Amino acid sequence: MTRRVTLAILGAGTAGLTALKEARRYTDDIVLINAGPYGTTCARVGCMPSKALLEVAHAYGRRDWLAECGMRGGEALAMDVPAAMAHVRTLRDGFTAGAMNMTEALGERSIDGRPRFLSPTTLEVNGERIEAEAVIIATGTRPNLPEAWRQLGDRVLTSNEVFELEAPGRRVGVVGLGPIGVELGQAFAQLGCEVHGFTRGSRIAGLNASAVNQSLLDVLRRQMHVTTEADVTLSEGKAGILMQASDREVEVDWVLASLGRRPNVEGLELQNLGVALDARGVPAFDRSTLRVGELPVFIAGDVDGLRPLMHEAADAGRIAAYQALHPQPECLARRTPMGVVFTDPGAGYAGLAADSLPASGVIAGSADFARQGRALTAGRNAGCLQVYVDELDGRLLGAEMVAPEAEHLLHLLAWSIQQEMTVDQLLAMPFYHPTVEEGLRTALQAARHEINRHRTRPDQPLCREPAL
Repeated sequence: MTRRVTLAILGAGTAGLTALKEARRYTDDIVLINAGPYGTTCARVGCMPSKALLEVAHAYGRRDWLAECGMRGGEALAMDVPAAMAHVRTLRDGFTAGAMNMTEALGERSIDGRPRFLSPTTLEVNGERIEAEAVIIATGTRPNLPEAWRQLGDRVLTSNEVFELEAPGRRVGVVGLGPIGVELGQAFAQLGCEVHGFTRGSRIAGLNASAVNQSLLDVLRRQMHVTTEADVTLSEGKAGILMQASDREVEVDWVLASLGRRPNVEGLELQNLGVALDARGVPAFDRSTLRVGELPVFIAGDVDGLRPLMHEAADAGRIAAYQALHPQPECLARRTPMGVVFTDPGAGYAGLAADSLPASGVIAGSADFARQGRALTAGRNAGCLQVYVDELDGRLLGAEMVAPEAEHLLHLLAWSIQQEMTVDQLLAMPFYHPTVEEGLRTALQAARHEINRHRTRPDQPLCREPAL
């Protein structure tokens, strides 16, 4: 039996569902094929349950500062970790319901099964052959876990399993301190666990600038044990998992392995596309159109390895669907890149990070949030902000930070970068007092000073003549 459709979408994650929404603006002749759990990685095991846990942890973590400010009775507070984990799962289930309802509404156009390519336009799933005019591969990724560690059973978890813990042991190991490892490591530390974090390199949370990276390390080391530049081995301990790295050895109840992710391409038989595959088993594709060679095949979302973030996956799904369904499509530009790590204080980047900047012609300006007024009043005075500016025209190119309200500051900066705003234009904007945005102004002023741009007038917008 053969079914003929205009578009087949492989994967019901964020990229696949966004591609579906975009495609349905032009046609209903679509099938959505998904193997594995529904509900998107973000809603099930990523962005949303982690933020639910972090909100509880950050709130509980404020109790010592509240005592310093004169609030009494805080020593009687106690964290019921099992109740907190149940709260996270309740919220998580609500987030996943919306995505699952969307796929269920497709009826027979939603196929639960593992597809494989017979040719670039022919798929086989559950014994049914599907001929599609175009195909979008949006099969997502899954966490890496060394095979040897799997032998230690359910005491070694990835982000796919951690939110199912009902009563987590209080001695926690974290291997890998990228955004996920840092967020969850700090969360369990703030909830009262003894956390030991290890990372292979010297950088954490995806930060590149040394001063910014160090400021987050300083914060985390007041809450948990952090060891950088360490290769970790895991083995059976006397009463748990033994973690060893050079001269460090510690026994923990369980370990969170946060070692990156790999694309879900097994079983797709992508070799039948007739194009070369990279070391990950993913075909080469155009980064602008997301098209695989000259084939009517497109790749979108985390599986493409470009920008493994929820909002980027959504944009990729939208671009792929638009490209797939238009014979001469316009080129859709990607938005300014940004990444947010929801630690306390927050961290992240907007635009170009330090390792992506041109080799010359760039000036940096910085601000220290340890002394920033608004941060001091809130007891959140930690972190560092760096902005990167083009030396010739003063355009803002990028920024990295660890700062209170980083998620909001990073949005402001990403919007400004996308609008190609200059330091002078940004400094002509209003800055209310006292706010953390004044720390951004300090960094911008420092950058302007570095490029030796002397003000010819105050930092005020010019009056405009009234329209006639």
